[in-house]
Amino acid sequence: MPGARGPRRPGRGLTALLCVVTAAGLYGCSGSGPPDPPPTPTRAPTTAPAGVSPFTGLPARIGPVLAVKVDNVAAARPQTGLGAADLVYVEQVEGGVTRLLAVYSSRLPDSVGPVRSARESDISLLRPFGRPALAYSGAQTKLNPLLDAASLDLVTESNAPGAFRRSPDRPAPHNLYLRPERALAAAPDASDAAPVGLRFGAAPAGGTAAAEETVRFPAARYTFTWSAADRGWHVTLDGRAMTATDTGRLAPATVVVQRVTVRPSEFHDVTGAVSPYTETTGSGTATVLRDGRAYEARWSRPDPAGGTAFTTPDGSPLAFARGQVWFVLAPR
Repeated sequence: MPGARGPRRPGRGLTALLCVVTAAGLYGCSGSGPPDPPPTPTRAPTTAPAGVSPFTGLPARIGPVLAVKVDNVAAARPQTGLGAADLVYVEQVEGGVTRLLAVYSSRLPDSVGPVRSARESDISLLRPFGRPALAYSGAQTKLNPLLDAASLDLVTESNAPGAFRRSPDRPAPHNLYLRPERALAAAPDASDAAPVGLRFGAAPAGGTAAAEETVRFPAARYTFTWSAADRGWHVTLDGRAMTATDTGRLAPATVVVQRVTVRPSEFHDVTGAVSPYTETTGSGTATVLRDGRAYEARWSRPDPAGGTAFTTPDGSPLAFARGQVWFVLAPR
């Protein structure tokens, strides 16, 4: 099982993120009177209860944030350390396949990987986290200046070789693994976990019973199947169950299918394939899976430096189930 974090290093400041989010709502009008007023704007939380993770809603020691780019092609599975992540983001990359961005703070596993390269979308996606550590295997040459200028504490083999190891059990490039404790030791400026707009609590009224939900990317297919025994959604990718070598079957408590714009970026990989850019600022629709039910939702992030608020269609805050959350950044 993943190990708990040891004592936090002294001298680390807390990063407070203030974000005011106006939730988009839907309203109608009756045939005989004035239209109903729009829903009251919803303010994303800016503080979390003491001793509670703002990423999972569970009791936790608040520590620095570590984000890791994790390989997700067939040769990289099963991965290691994903079960210990607070948040997991699914992003589209070249060729229509996906890559994961795993965010840790509540607890750290002994190892995470395989680790792969960063993308331009990661910069915007991680901005609400303050100055997190970002561990990755490298990036396209033209992207490096943007990563260097971003509010990120970068951790790579070149500046923190002791934080990585190569596994003899996998072929390159799917054999690079991160030692999270060493990664954070190499990232002394990484900020502590702070709210990014998520709410946790009782399920909202409504929703529809959902045994499973399938999400398709151009070259990847995810299916999330509700498991009452595990109180989570079993993850299947391209027909194969996703597991972690250290914790077994992956079963996040909440899955957010966030519909976003995925467009070409100015960058490309070594083969010349254009890298997609996933836009996570703005607003749109989503489906939130929790407790065996599916809830239609709206997401809103008007401020690039602010967190994302999730609401019901009438503008009420939509609480997630306490535990790990997966965000599937699906093309509209």
